[in-house]
This record gives sequence, structure tokens and C-alpha cells, in this order.
Amino acid sequence: MKTTNKILLTDFNNPIIKTIKAVNGFSNLRKKIVNLNFGILIVLTLFSTDIISQSKVGTTVGQFLKIEPSSRLVGLGNAGTSLSDEASAAFYNPASLGRINGVDIQFTYNQWLADIKYNYATAAFNIEDLGTFAIQVTSLNSGDIEIRTVEKEKGSGLYYDVSNISLGLAYGIMLTDRVSAGIAINYLQETIYNTSLSNIALNFGVQYQTAISGLTIGASVSNFGPRSSYDGRDIFFNYDADPDKHGDHPRLPAELRMGSYSLPTLFRVGLSYAVKITDWNQFIISSDAMHSNDNSERINIGGEWSFLNTFAIRGGYRDLFLEDLEGGLVLGAGAKVGFTETSIVSFDYAWADYGRLNSTHRFTVGVHF
Repeated sequence: MKTTNKILLTDFNNPIIKTIKAVNGFSNLRKKIVNLNFGILIVLTLFSTDIISQSKVGTTVGQFLKIEPSSRLVGLGNAGTSLSDEASAAFYNPASLGRINGVDIQFTYNQWLADIKYNYATAAFNIEDLGTFAIQVTSLNSGDIEIRTVEKEKGSGLYYDVSNISLGLAYGIMLTDRVSAGIAINYLQETIYNTSLSNIALNFGVQYQTAISGLTIGASVSNFGPRSSYDGRDIFFNYDADPDKHGDHPRLPAELRMGSYSLPTLFRVGLSYAVKITDWNQFIISSDAMHSNDNSERINIGGEWSFLNTFAIRGGYRDLFLEDLEGGLVLGAGAKVGFTETSIVSFDYAWADYGRLNSTHRFTVGVHF
């Protein structure tokens, strides 16, 4: 007499049922990925509007938000969207914070164009099982500029300055062992003499460490926020509708109508590849493609060779294929010294060529523990 083995489809511990459920789960995951891709496509479409003949250079406020703070990543051609390992990398992509362990503090001094002073400080600290939090402070000051008028074109003896400041909070977390995501919110204020504006800018991004060892992909959006306009006592004045007419009011109170302007919103996508040659010898190549609402598309590319686990030499080229580009070559170097088994002090320098505008010099000091 033969015995027939029947498979009960209601037995959820059955291996066949488990396989079916796993396949269904994979199918649902695939649907979610497809939906995510559609979402990314929609975002890219929104950011790709107005890609026509005009580049809209000089039509946004908050230009100081585009000045890169990290001497290391500037030396890599400003291609930092897929890189991490330092708190300043959050400027390019807040998702980089998810890969930071411990505490990382950095200070940058930048001798910017036309003797403008630029300073940046950031501190990031990781809380186990919660993620990494960071604070960021950026300041820019033009120094004293003499006021000149039509009547006093050689100088009035009075001075003004341009000062910008940004205060930010950022957060990054590892969603999986390969995927990190991050977000940052910045309050910014621009002041020109007695006139100023303020606004809020949002940065967000994601990084993915692929199954290929050393290959990382990143994407981010920077300076996303509402339009803003200047305000202050300098927009108020007295107005005479007809100076040649007598008997009317010669000093009518009036106010200039100020236009509102967007922030310099920037979309980045990049990839980097790290090759470990020996235990003390590594090479990294990185590249970013960028689209902004106030300029045309461009590409940054750079490389870093680190050796003896202490020194690094960097080089790259920024804004490739940008129309009317001034300069582009960037070079840099760095060193890090370990004082204890858990604490490291790093020193980085970057030189960037801006053509007829001359060059800039950045110095960054970091403490990692």
C-alpha cells in the first residue's frame, strides 16, 4: 500500500510556503524601488526646468552658500557628494554624517577672492543607535568698502561692509549597512550696509556603498528654500515727483519695491572609487555632476593619493564644461597625526585657480576622536 504525502497550503511553516512568501516579499520590494525611481525622476524633472539658452547667472541670493569649506574635498576638485570621513563633507551631502563615528570637529579659514574673509566651523558627534548630529557656522565679510557717490566719486570718507552668516543643524544616519541618508537646515542672513535679508535653506541627500568594494554613489540637493527679498532703512527715501514744479510737496516719503529672489539651489550626483594598494597606500578618484538654478551643468573631478597612513596629495578640476569658466585647476595636500589610539589631528590645504580673479587658499584643521 502506497502512502501519499500531501502538502498543506495552510501550513505556514512549510518550506514551499516560505519560498512563496519570500518571492512575494521581493516583488513588493521591487515595486517600492520602482516607485522610488519614479519619485526621483519627478524630482529631477522639477530641478531640470528652464534648461534653455539662459544660465541665469547672478539671479539668486545667498551666493556665499556655494563656497566650499573643506580643504580636503576642494583639493579633490570639489567632487564630494559620495565621500565622507569628515564633518565638512556634509556641505556636499548630509548623508555623509551617517558614516562618522565618534566626534569630529573642523575649522576652515579661506582667503577668498578680493581679500574677502571666509570662515567655517563644524562639529559632528555620533550617538549610538541614533545617528550623527552636527552643527555648522559659516561667516563671510568683505571688510570696509568706501562709499562713493556721483557727487563724491573719489570717496566720501564713509565706509560700509558686506557680511553674511549661516547657522545650521544637520543629521545623518545609516539606514542599512550600505545606505545612509541625511538632512540639514540652515538659517542665513545677508547684510549690505543697512539692508539685509534672511531665509531658511534645506539640504538633503543619500549615499549608497555598492557591492563593488570601494565604489560609493551619492546624490544631494543643497539650498532648497523659499524666495526672499532685502529690507532695511536704506530702501526708504524722500521723493519729489517734479523738482521743477513749485508748490507741491518736495519730500514725499517713499519706499523702493524690492524684488524677491531664489536661493542658489543645486542638485548633485556623484560617485567615488577607493583603491587600497597596500595597508598604508590608498588612491581615491571622485567625480560629481551638477545642475543648479543659476548656472549651466558642469562636472567636478579629482583624485587623492594617501600614503604612510599620514600624508595625502590631491588634485582635480572643477566646473568642467561650464561656459565662461575662470580657472578650474585645484591642488591640495594634507597630513594627520595620531596623538593617542583614538584621537587624530588633521591639517589640510587647498589652492584653487580662478583665472583673472586670481586664486584662493584654504586651511582646515580637524580634531577626530
